[in-house]
This record gives sequence, structure tokens and C-alpha cells, in this order.
Amino acid sequence: MTGGRGGDPATGPGGGERRDPVTDRTVTGATTVSIIPDGVLAYGMQLPVQAQSVLTSAPWERAGAGPDDILAVAQAADRAGFCYVAGCDHVAIPAERTGTMSATWYHPVALLAWLAPQTRRVRLATSTWIAAYRHPLETAKVFATLDLLSGGRLILGVGAGHLEGEFAALGVPFTERGRRTDAAIDTVIEAWTTGVVGGMHVEPRPHQQPRPPIWIGGSSPAALRRVATRGDGWIPQGTPRAEMPAAIEMIRAHRDRTRPGARLELGVITELVHVGRAAWDLPRGTVTGPAEAVAASLNAYGAMGVAHLQVRFATRSAAELCEQVERFGTEVGPLLHREVGRW
Repeated sequence: MTGGRGGDPATGPGGGERRDPVTDRTVTGATTVSIIPDGVLAYGMQLPVQAQSVLTSAPWERAGAGPDDILAVAQAADRAGFCYVAGCDHVAIPAERTGTMSATWYHPVALLAWLAPQTRRVRLATSTWIAAYRHPLETAKVFATLDLLSGGRLILGVGAGHLEGEFAALGVPFTERGRRTDAAIDTVIEAWTTGVVGGMHVEPRPHQQPRPPIWIGGSSPAALRRVATRGDGWIPQGTPRAEMPAAIEMIRAHRDRTRPGARLELGVITELVHVGRAAWDLPRGTVTGPAEAVAASLNAYGAMGVAHLQVRFATRSAAELCEQVERFGTEVGPLLHREVGRW
């Protein structure tokens, strides 16, 4: 494995033995799919420009940046050994929310399909796909196709959604989002692993076997329970560092009650990061300094049992972001690690 990339899919605890066709080794029949080797603290990133919320994007992203900048950053992440690049999902934003969220949200499937032939190894992730908006068979079909066409690079991040006006516009009951999300995950897994759901055949199947990983997004109690009962991993949404241990313990406790021994690849969205000495005033709270200092700060997540970082960079341009991505992969990535045996 190189840098922060995940490996081939392997299965977690469950019943019965099987031979994994990708790794050609015998593994236990599983309830989870793992892509990150033991001891590795992998790293990925949400792509710039494609989601222009004022709360999460940098000013340069909203000042004329476009597809060329997205591609440059994705290719930099690919070269730098990042595990994944991710796109977000919103269909339409209520007018009263555009002041903070903006209305610019690229469609993640179109975005990732466009990037697939222009990158080589980096995985293609959704962070996150609002499954309740679509029929589960449509979700299964479109992402199986994306995984197949990309040579097995999909990570399906799934969230329940939070924007009530968007649900109303799409004709989806907001109060049913949790139930619909759970049903969607179950249906997608069935379609991917068997090819048949309720007498309906769903092809093509994904390239990854037994299936691509499904990481659950969100930090609410319901989301944490969903991670424990259905997910292969977790993408927190806004959980501060100080609150991560309690959230992890909640996931662990619920997992032990519902899927004892299931191996989960927990993540975190980091504080802003800037490698090296900046020539400008960085936002307050940015993790910065030489590579050793940045790695030491991020390895605290590895000590909690976190398996993957979604790194946020403090930058002023696409060129600076590409430079930071390259430096992170070259200088910080080799210093990252996580505690073995936490999960």
C-alpha cells in the first residue's frame, strides 16, 4: 500500500469462510467490508468547488473557480496517495438557505464518473449520498455501474439528509428519512451481493467483491446507531475532536449489541490543515507547522481508533490547494498511523 490509500476489499467478522477473489485469501463470511489495512491511518478529501456552502468552502472556490480546478485537485490527490476524493449531494436548495449553503452543488455521480477516467488509483466517494431521495434500486444500479467502470474504486457514503425544504420539493416525507435510508442500505447490499431483489434482477454487479464499502455519514444518535448496525465505516459531520471519543464509544457499544465483532472503519473530518509555514494569516484553529507537528496532531485521531481522515486544507487558490495536497502526501502521510486492535 502507498501513502493513505486503502487496500483491496476484505470482509469482517461473521459466519462461514470464503475466498476473497480480489485478495485471493480465505476470509470469514462478513457483515462488513474493510479497505484500510490494520495500523494504517488513511486520508482523503472532499473536492473543492463542487459544494459551495459558505460554511465549508474557501472564498476562492466561490470566486470563479470551476471544473478545471476540481480536476487539478483530484489529480493531485491521486498522485499524492490519497485514499479517496469525495463529492457531496444536494438536489435543490430552498431560497432562504442559499445565503449560507449557496445553490451550487454538483451532482456527485456525474462528477465522479467524469473524474474516473482522468484519475488512476484514488477512490471515488460520496460524502454523502442522500439515499432517501431515490428509489433504492436506482442507487444500487448507478453506483454498481460507477464501481464497474472505475475499476472498483467506489466508496458509497450514505446520509439521511437534513434539509426539510429539499425533501418537500422532492415529494419525500422528511419524517421518514431514517426508515427510507435504512431500507435503501439493505436493498443496495442485497442487489450488489445477489443481483436479485424481490424477484427483480439488477445488473451489472460492482467490480469490487463481495461489494463496495458503505460508510455512513452523520453525527446524530440515529446516525451513530446506523453506523453500528449497517455501516462499514463512518463519516462524521461536524463532530469536534473533543467529542469524538464519546461518539466512538456510542458506536462501539451499539455495535457490540447488534453486530458483535464487526470491523468498522471510522473516520473524522479534520480541522483545517496547512503544512509548513504560511505566508498569510491562517484561520483560527488551523493545524499547521512542519510535517512532524501536523502528523502528531492527526495521529491523536489514530490513537482513538480512527481509520481515515477527511482532510480540510486552509488555502487561497486551487494552485495552493494542489501544493498542500502534494506536501501532505509526501511529508505527512508517511508519518500517520493508528492504534492496532481498537476495532
